[in-house]
Amino acid sequence: MEWQAIVKNVPIVSVDLVVEHDGGVLLGKRKNEPAKGEWFVPGGTVLKNETRTDAVHRVADEEIGEQVVIDECLGTYEHFYDASEINGVDSKHYVVTAYRCHIESNNSDISSDDQHSAFEVFHPPFDKYHPYVERYLNDLDY
Repeated sequence: MEWQAIVKNVPIVSVDLVVEHDGGVLLGKRKNEPAKGEWFVPGGTVLKNETRTDAVHRVADEEIGEQVVIDECLGTYEHFYDASEINGVDSKHYVVTAYRCHIESNNSDISSDDQHSAFEVFHPPFDKYHPYVERYLNDLDY
């Protein structure tokens, strides 16, 4: 089954990383749908034969260029979007396991990747963010 057919017909298993850093939460400004232009937590699809925790470490390396330590599994969430970056697919459905993490090193020089135009650490009190990010922050009592 090709990716377009999968996205059109099946929920996508993914992980989101709520990365606590420098007293706040690291968010990236998304370049692509879904949630294009929104400040959102790093995240990505779980690959076949990859555990969710292995996916967390791979996504951290790919998206923020850092290794993370997983502090807590926040739980499983469902995300529904009325947009997609795939031609012929007008929506996406994710089954997401979110993890609270922190960056292993003291490095604060996080660079953007092909998914994000910028990364920034946001500190409480938080402004209004995408509802899915807000839910993570609420579940962490920010």
